[in-house]
This record gives sequence, structure tokens and C-alpha cells, in this order.
Amino acid sequence: MRLEPPLDPSGDEARGLLRRELANPDYVSDDLLQRVLDWIGRQVDGSVEGARDLPTLTWFALTVVVVALVGGLGFLASRARRTARRPGGRDGDVLGDEVVGAARLRARAELALAEGRHADAVVDGFRALARRQVERGRLEDSPGVTAHEVAAVLAREYPQLRGRTVAGADLFDAVMYGERPASREQAVAVLDLDVELAATR
Repeated sequence: MRLEPPLDPSGDEARGLLRRELANPDYVSDDLLQRVLDWIGRQVDGSVEGARDLPTLTWFALTVVVVALVGGLGFLASRARRTARRPGGRDGDVLGDEVVGAARLRARAELALAEGRHADAVVDGFRALARRQVERGRLEDSPGVTAHEVAAVLAREYPQLRGRTVAGADLFDAVMYGERPASREQAVAVLDLDVELAATR
């Protein structure tokens, strides 16, 4: 009489079978990173082999597109890293999370101007301007307020200075988030605007 083998191994038998299977050298010959690198290498090799059959003009066009894509991604990644390193929080944020009085921000801006750091003078100068208007009760103390929101409020409060206020907001954004350089004249204009706004009743 023929005996049928058991359909289910016991727990100890299953663990033993699993250990023997996992001890197979096929599982430990390469680490995961090496397997991924090998796969990428095979894909690239296959792409190069396939590209040999393409006409020269098509191959050139594909090369230009790939180089442009890689360059664009690299540029965006570097911009993202630089923006993430900037102090002051969110994109467009003027007042930031740093609680500093207008006088101290103004002093920092004047020091930056004296040292020839015109971009820093513009940024701290516009922040001093905004903080001073918060201290005067003309602007709400909102850490997320943007330069153009500051300019819109101040344009209503001081309509005669609307153009200069909007220009200051544009300059702040261009320097802070567009990484544009600033001239001494631009930095002085922001600091002068702060004085003029403070003197206006």
C-alpha cells in the first residue's frame, strides 16, 4: 500500500526548509545596491546598442534632449538646495519666524550696506520696513506675509509712496528668491523708503 506524503510540514520542518533555502548562495552573492547598479548598466547597454541603428541626426537630437533634461534637473536641484538653506522660512515670507525688532533689522541692513553686501542690505532693509510698520500698527503681524502683501497694505496707507513700495517688494523678491544681485543704490533706496514711511503720519 502506497503512503501519501504529509501535505503540510510542521512548524519546525518549515523553519528548517526556509533556512536551507535562504542559505543558498544565489541569495547572498550580490547585495541589493549591486543588483540595482547591474540592472541600470544592462538598461544603458541596451539603449546604446539600440541607438546604433538610429540615423545620425536622430541620435544627435536625442543626445541634445537628454543633456538638456539632465542639465535642467541639476539646475532645479541646486536651486532647491539653495532656497532650502535660506533663513527666514517660506518662499515669499518677509517677516519670517525670527522675531527681531525693526531697529535691529535696520542696524543689520546698514552694516551690510557698509560692508558692501548690498543684497543682504536690501533683504534686511525691507524686513526692517515691514517690521516697523507692524510696530506702528499699520501692518498686521503675520509671519507668512509676502513682500507684495506688505506693499499692497502700505500702498493703501501711503498712496503717495505706492510706486516705491511696490518697487521695494519686487526688489526684495528678486534678491531673496530670484538670487539677483543688488546695487548700492537699490539698497539705499530701500533704506530711504523705510525712513520716509516711518516719518509719514
